[in-house]
Amino acid sequence: MKLVVVSAGLSVPSSTRLLADRLAAATVGRTSAEVQVVELRDLAVEIAHNFTNGFPGKALSAAQRAVTDADGLIVVTPVFSASYSGLFKSFFDVLEKDALEGKPVLVAATGGTARHSLVLDHALRPLFSYLRAVVVPTGVYAASEDWGAEGLEGRIDRAAGELAALMTGLTATRPTPKADAFEVVPFADQLAALAPTSPSGV
Repeated sequence: MKLVVVSAGLSVPSSTRLLADRLAAATVGRTSAEVQVVELRDLAVEIAHNFTNGFPGKALSAAQRAVTDADGLIVVTPVFSASYSGLFKSFFDVLEKDALEGKPVLVAATGGTARHSLVLDHALRPLFSYLRAVVVPTGVYAASEDWGAEGLEGRIDRAAGELAALMTGLTATRPTPKADAFEVVPFADQLAALAPTSPSGV
C-alpha cells in the first residue's frame, strides 16, 4: 500500500511540510503504508516548462506517476490570497484528467491566521471533488497559533483515521444494533392502531 504526500511549502523548514509529516505519520500508524513525499518547491521549474512545451521533465513525470499510482493522498498547501497556492494548483493542472478518480484524498492547509480556515471547504474540497477524488470528511487547517495548542493533534488523528479507513476498505465506523434491540411493527399495523374506534353499539 502506498501513501503519497504532496507538500506545496516554499520555505525550509516549512510549517506546510511539518503538517504533512504529522498527517502522514498518523496515517501510517493505522495502515503501515509506504510513504513518498512530493515537494512541489523542487518541481516548480519543470511544472512551468510543462505548461509551455506540453512535456513533463524527469522529476515531474516521476511525481505524476507516484500520485497516479498511490492508494491514498495527503495534500497540503499554504494559503495565498484566501486560497491554495498557484504552485499547488499548477501541479494538479498538469496531471492526467482521470489520475485522481476514486482516490482517497486528505486535504490540509497552513496559514498565519485562523480566519483562512474556510479555504478547506471553499477551495480545496471543490477542487478535488471536481477531479473526482474521494475527499475525507475531516480537513485539517493549522494557523500559526495552532502549533502546540490543544485541538490540532485531535484533528490530525481524526483525519488520518478517515483516510486510513478509505485506503484499507473499512466502512464500518459505528456499531450496528443487535437484531433483537427493537421490535419492527408493520406499517399497516401502525395505521390500524391510529384509526379511531367506533362507538359501542354502532
